[in-house]
Amino acid sequence: MPNTASTADANPALPVLPPRPTDSNKGSFGRVLVVAGSRGMSGAAILCASAALRGGAGLVRVAVPAEILPIVAAGNPCYTTAGMLDDADGCLAPAALTPLMSLAENNDVCAIGPGLGSGEALTDLMPELVTRIPRPMVIDADGLNALAGGADMLRSGAAPRIITPHPGEFARLLGVSTKVVQARRRELATEFAQKHQLIVVLKGSGTIVTDGRRVYQNTTGNAGMATGGTGDVLTGLIAALIGQHMVPFEAAQLGVYLHGLAGDMARDQLGEVSLIATDLLDFLPPAIRQHQGA
Repeated sequence: MPNTASTADANPALPVLPPRPTDSNKGSFGRVLVVAGSRGMSGAAILCASAALRGGAGLVRVAVPAEILPIVAAGNPCYTTAGMLDDADGCLAPAALTPLMSLAENNDVCAIGPGLGSGEALTDLMPELVTRIPRPMVIDADGLNALAGGADMLRSGAAPRIITPHPGEFARLLGVSTKVVQARRRELATEFAQKHQLIVVLKGSGTIVTDGRRVYQNTTGNAGMATGGTGDVLTGLIAALIGQHMVPFEAAQLGVYLHGLAGDMARDQLGEVSLIATDLLDFLPPAIRQHQGA
């Protein structure tokens, strides 16, 4: 295989969101479906859905296992919720497939994976969702872990797919060690994106965004963001940008930049040590304003 990392277009210019027309309504800026959460990980669903709202989505619906529905519903009054059939472990049950497919039909983009847990049920459910939902999809965290050993399924999606792994999750998809991923981040991300015809957001210092042809290396972010939940925020943010009619590569590119910029603003106010994921939700508005030149 040729070294695609060396031939890909490097660091394309950052896009901006277009101005909002004065006659807009909430349907103008995208309907985002978030599929996330499980027993003990309701926060992942709240963070992801809240980030979609802060990222500008017009409407956000959160589909979660029924057991955690009251917790997630109380997490933010600005999204709506849907309780799905769950199993004995508090995770989505295989029988959730049909209602999830129905929900997806009424939304423009899906964010799937944060806090979904693990187990045989999820391993059976994720391939069905990825291959059958005809909407752009951002896949993260446990959603990716459920596809380990079956990465070819990502290529069969009926609409653009963006994956947002950290190095360990990407290593499981590739069947290599995290050390190998870290030594060849740009090369492996680019090759995987090209092979599977998707967009890879390989998180970490200098996050890589690539579609196999273009490669963007992010310049924002800091070590204070190495804390639980920040990846869930990124997933929701990218989904929101897609919902606002951005092409998926540009949505991923802008999403990682704004995510890191919000983290830098939070660090400047709070310090790296005390930074937590909810701080990113607070600093996304000024980060977006700064980038948009407002």
